[in-house]
Amino acid sequence: MPEPIHVVEALLFASDTPVEVERIQEVLDLESAAVARELVEELRARLEAEGRVLQVVEVGGGFRLVTRPEVAPWLVKLARTRTRSRLSRPSLETLAIIGYRQPVSRPEVDAIRGVNSEAVLDSLLERRMIRIAGRKDSPGRPFLYETTREFLVAFGLRDLGDLPKVEGELIVPELAETAAAQLPDPDAEHPTTEPGAEQGETAAAADSSEQDPGSSGDRVTASS
Repeated sequence: MPEPIHVVEALLFASDTPVEVERIQEVLDLESAAVARELVEELRARLEAEGRVLQVVEVGGGFRLVTRPEVAPWLVKLARTRTRSRLSRPSLETLAIIGYRQPVSRPEVDAIRGVNSEAVLDSLLERRMIRIAGRKDSPGRPFLYETTREFLVAFGLRDLGDLPKVEGELIVPELAETAAAQLPDPDAEHPTTEPGAEQGETAAAADSSEQDPGSSGDRVTASS
């Protein structure tokens, strides 16, 4: 039969939330919460004395078993490698758009990429790389997306200021057309395009802007 201190270590290892001393007392059938706390402190001292990379910390009214700060760089590399190996090119492309333009709506992402991004956004939501930041004040009130802490950890960034600097700006094609239409046209007397074509494209873009990301768009913390 394992020693009580080993059971405590297993409880902290297996739990994804802080474990209260009352819960430890209940599981181990101890006489008091004070005895449970003594076991936790004994485990903390043992890990420290052995120079282990794991440590016991008290957070949120309970105890957790976590890694020490000095091994963080290797954990970041592991997370970044695993994320990059799983993310497809469309996912990385969509992440880049959201990272630089956030908060951004799906119609804006679609306009920049030139394809429907609903499935890619759903996948990124499930991986917790992005989250829903609200709704845009425009027809259809589409969801707005922004990156998460998991995004920063996966790519080894301290904050969004660490994103590589890029020249120019990611411009939504529809907005670019609108801005261009407001400028005087030096060739107005000699048009070279058919008026119906541009109107058709604008109508299609307007229709896209009224679409919601779908019923799965609000799954911010769905597990992959």
